Amino acid sequence: MSESNFETRDILNNIDFEKINDHPNILIAARFWDDDRYNAAKTCYKFMRSIDDMIDDHKALNNTLTLAEKQLFTGQVNNWVSCLDKSTSNDPLIKEVIDTITWFKIPLKLFNNFAKSMIYDIHNDGFATYNDFLKYAEGASVAPASLFVHLCCLRKEDGEYVSPAFNIIEIARPCALFSYLVHIIRDFQKDQINNLNYFAIDILKKNNLLPSDLKRLANGEPVTENFRNVIKEYYLKAEYYRIKTLKEIEKLSARIEARYLLSLHIIYNLYLQVFDRIKISTGRFTAEELNPSPVEIRNTVIEVINKIQSERA
Repeated sequence: MSESNFETRDILNNIDFEKINDHPNILIAARFWDDDRYNAAKTCYKFMRSIDDMIDDHKALNNTLTLAEKQLFTGQVNNWVSCLDKSTSNDPLIKEVIDTITWFKIPLKLFNNFAKSMIYDIHNDGFATYNDFLKYAEGASVAPASLFVHLCCLRKEDGEYVSPAFNIIEIARPCALFSYLVHIIRDFQKDQINNLNYFAIDILKKNNLLPSDLKRLANGEPVTENFRNVIKEYYLKAEYYRIKTLKEIEKLSARIEARYLLSLHIIYNLYLQVFDRIKISTGRFTAEELNPSPVEIRNTVIEVINKIQSERA
């Protein structure tokens, strides 16, 4: 076994999969990077997560936001993101993010796109159309995924990081949308209980459903054929982006270092693991049914490592 294989196994054994809430897929995959890039990912995702949780947690408790609350949250999001364009900040987290953006040449566009989606969240409850969802996903999902790809694709020359010479957003988009569509199906029950709906109204209407019907299904009513048709449509959309994801990973296979390519395969396969659990005709689409256990997640990571290393041997 090569030295790099030993290092990979050591990293794997140091991930506490039982604390899965502290190790979302994107950070499990990034853990196989060198420490400075992994810490950069943790810093940026902590910042993004703090904004997202602020909004979602309030909606979970209050169902809707008052006009005053919408104005307050919008101001906070705009203020936090505008601070990233400054050289200093009194907020320790924002200062850490600014330093990370500067050192790793991270495009501010990614944070601005993310902020737009968070502001959409503040002022809207769901999506009138699937196209509205796709626009929202550019910030909510494609931006964090593009950050991941950017950190994977950086080169280091004379001690300085050099930005990728290609469009990271175009590369990241298929995997971001594949994972997000899978995420929506996986978290259907949890989201409904927390007063969140990510299924577009036009797709629900096409299948004679209302958002209120989803709440009842999430609370245990028998799954209807109409809802199975909604799941099927989202499943097929995810399948479209799944195939495109594999093509984008293949394009990068000769352009980035082995550990970063490994991380892309890991994150893809962790969402594929959930995708494969979706049973359109027979599933109940509960959290218990669709969420792999920590042991299953760990085994998937091991399988990906073994497969990649055997291909290199």
